[in-house]
Amino acid sequence: MPDGKTEEAVIFDQDGLLFAPRFEDHYFSRHDGRAETEHVFMGGNNLPHRWSAMEGAEFTIGELGFGTGLNFLVPWDKWRKHGPKTGHLNFVSLEGFPISAEQARQALSVWPDLQPLVDHLVQGWPFVEGQSCITRHWPKERISLTIHHGMAVDVIEEFPIVEAWFLDGFAPARNGSMWTGELMAKVFKHTRPGGTFASYTAAGQVRRDLSAAGFTVERQPGFGHKRHMIAGHKPSDGAAS
Repeated sequence: MPDGKTEEAVIFDQDGLLFAPRFEDHYFSRHDGRAETEHVFMGGNNLPHRWSAMEGAEFTIGELGFGTGLNFLVPWDKWRKHGPKTGHLNFVSLEGFPISAEQARQALSVWPDLQPLVDHLVQGWPFVEGQSCITRHWPKERISLTIHHGMAVDVIEEFPIVEAWFLDGFAPARNGSMWTGELMAKVFKHTRPGGTFASYTAAGQVRRDLSAAGFTVERQPGFGHKRHMIAGHKPSDGAAS
């Protein structure tokens, strides 16, 4: 996995935010990455309200782009506070360019109340050289994390069927491989009927590709300076809308 050049692949800018020169983009919003995750991904997928009405023993979140792990820590925190008394939260993600544990800890240090969860995450950081898939379990928390290393269009075939998607690659204009029509069709394939997705981007081509894949897509108010985001669902009968 990490190839010895991980430290050179990302930098912290003058404001202390993690930046990827490869994609000319930050890992999360300048306004407040945690608030963005709560607005876009938790709100756009109607979590944790859906957890209160869970049918079955497991709820699976799928993510495109693990990054710092912030999008995993926010639902973990909400699951602790608002999750059902029984059931299991399964978080499945992928990452093509993993960062180091030290970089993740520094990037996440701006949220002191999340630090106990950050400690859990960075102890035995998910990315281990030579392994293409890592799974970690926290039985007392009733939560699991699986991360696939590789290009999204390939490794997504290893994903289970998902109840809710966090579509969070770098901006489509800067990392087009995370937003192709082929990939969106595979996201649809791995979504349970009635399952949902949310994304910070409202780019027209992304909306069209998600719609072409079979999702019902709608624009919603965005976070921070962004006017719009998108969210949607797979029709319950699995048919294209």
